[in-house]
Amino acid sequence: MDAFGPLSAQFRDADRPVAPDAEVGWYAGRIPPDALALDVMCGYGRLLAPLVARGRKIHGVDQSAAMLARCGERLASSGASAPTFRQDVGQMNVPFRYGCALVAGAAFQLLAQPQLAAAALARIRAHLVDPGLLFVDCRVPPLSVQRLGAPLVEVRTVKLHDGAQIALRSETTWSAEARLARAANRYAHRRGAQRLAEEHERIAWTWYPPDECRDVVLAAGFRNVEIGPPAGAPDDGDAYSLTARA
Repeated sequence: MDAFGPLSAQFRDADRPVAPDAEVGWYAGRIPPDALALDVMCGYGRLLAPLVARGRKIHGVDQSAAMLARCGERLASSGASAPTFRQDVGQMNVPFRYGCALVAGAAFQLLAQPQLAAAALARIRAHLVDPGLLFVDCRVPPLSVQRLGAPLVEVRTVKLHDGAQIALRSETTWSAEARLARAANRYAHRRGAQRLAEEHERIAWTWYPPDECRDVVLAAGFRNVEIGPPAGAPDDGDAYSLTARA
């Protein structure tokens, strides 16, 4: 029941193929033109691919082989390429150093335990050189969702290019006191009445008030930490960006 397997990657890629122009522009305008950047927890290339298309020099790292495969396919379909590495960010050791690193789309919040977040920030900082910029995009779910008394069940379906469909049934429980959400997801891949494949995953994520996120990043050795408007508009709830220097 590994998270972010092949059906999960296909579903997310079909659901949100690329980041909105405003979000891409936010990062493109902040990555120094001559700096090599690292997209941490890059997933299927939602942001990495359009940044490459805008001429940014960027690599990607992610723990999911399925996500990186989708990322490679997305890049290849546009005639582009970018090095990617399959590594756990908490143990990351890639053979490059970067002028900046970005953790987009609230991916940082998938590091749901404090020790995981601390380890990831330490490894990111170890890979940064001057100017050593860090950009983190964060989301805070609405209070009404945080305090749901029963699991939230949602069903969504996406259509694939070959005419098949993937249906996602997710059941999410929220703990406002612990600031923790846990989801049990089931993906069903079908063509008409024919079931092609099924996949299950469990994921967890957390969220931080801005001041607490600042403290977490400062504790990892970063400096000049600033909280600002988000890179992209959230579907609901609040959002903000964090910028820091190594």
